[in-house]
Amino acid sequence: MGDDGWRWSDAWIFVSLVIAGGAGRHRRSSTTRRPEGVRLADVLSTAEHLNRAIPARHEIEAAVRRLVGADLVTVSDGWFRVTSAGERLWRTRPHGGVGTAVETVHGVLTRRHAPGDHDWILEEDEHAAAVQEYAARFTLPTPRRSPENGT
Repeated sequence: MGDDGWRWSDAWIFVSLVIAGGAGRHRRSSTTRRPEGVRLADVLSTAEHLNRAIPARHEIEAAVRRLVGADLVTVSDGWFRVTSAGERLWRTRPHGGVGTAVETVHGVLTRRHAPGDHDWILEEDEHAAAVQEYAARFTLPTPRRSPENGT
């Protein structure tokens, strides 16, 4: 595949956004103060679950640029959202399970959509903060010792 085609990491980030966002099932009311969408740490968490790796900053940045440019995703004030076109893509893809979702979506992207090129930058410190937030979620506090043990 050439530089202009969809990359596997584009599909990985898209599937992570969809799953982290509840696949569109949990829409928030327009009267709530919390915006609809997911934060980068949630995307990283889902991406790590899908591929046992945390996406690099450049992978996220390139994927989001292409996905936003193709009108499948939006980003605003640090909130990532799947558009109605992105939801349609997700709902109409062939179903095969979570284990094959990224490969399936990559094939669908390649056949149905041209990647876009939106000017969006993920700053290094934003990526680092999201990785740190994700890691902190899984750092368990040191167990307290029982006073009965005397230590």
